Amino acid sequence: MELINTHSHTTYCGHAEDSMADMVAAAAAAGIHTYAITEHYPMIEPFDDCGYISMLYEKVDEYCDEVKAHRQAHPEMNIILGTEVDWMGDQENRDLASEDWNRFELILGSVHFIDGWGFDDPAYMDRWETMGVDDAWRRYFEIWCEATVSDMPFHVMAHPDLVKKFGYWPSFDPLPLYKEAAEAAASAGRMIEVNTSGAFYACKEFFPGPVLLREFCKAGVPCTVGTDAHAACNVGRAIEDAYRYMYEAGYRCITVPTKDGDRREVPIQ
Repeated sequence: MELINTHSHTTYCGHAEDSMADMVAAAAAAGIHTYAITEHYPMIEPFDDCGYISMLYEKVDEYCDEVKAHRQAHPEMNIILGTEVDWMGDQENRDLASEDWNRFELILGSVHFIDGWGFDDPAYMDRWETMGVDDAWRRYFEIWCEATVSDMPFHVMAHPDLVKKFGYWPSFDPLPLYKEAAEAAASAGRMIEVNTSGAFYACKEFFPGPVLLREFCKAGVPCTVGTDAHAACNVGRAIEDAYRYMYEAGYRCITVPTKDGDRREVPIQ
């Protein structure tokens, strides 16, 4: 079956391990047909001032040129030029305009911050205790829905329940939050992804979890697959497991973004 990975990173950001050349070579060796390179879009102080979380503004042109060069070198693969953009809401401090996005063929939307708190960063674990898990979950999904229905040009909402990364679960049933998230994605016409990296964090399950994924499926939200690899050894990690996981949730096809901004479907066999 055709292998798809629409979420990956390189050393254009400071927290990845391998170069773009190494990542593309690993994808080719794994037999991945559609491979999106989606480096973190630049952020500035106080969220990132040194290119650790995201790539630097002065590197964006170089990044785009290198993706295109690898595309030419690997005609057997469908390499997509993408980026992952953090939703900052009221705390957005970048001067963003449409020309910032026109160069990208795939834009992932993500929520890594709850009112300025990088909740998935181990350096800020103390905030979990001060904010409280229940409040963090509620606020996360509130922000996620805001991002999803915003006018940002997101094609795919990445790792929809990232808030569970460290294995902190709410004391209440999160199903109402899941239903709101599914309704938001459906109303906005967004895609979501099964992000396989979650199975290798403390939460021990893909993003999104099975209950949330079923809600997305029932709402008719298209779903793609990404490994969120930051190292070449993880480029193909658990892709076929994700296909089976989607099938169990009710999906019968994987939706694949294309370079021209359209979508195509690959049946799950």
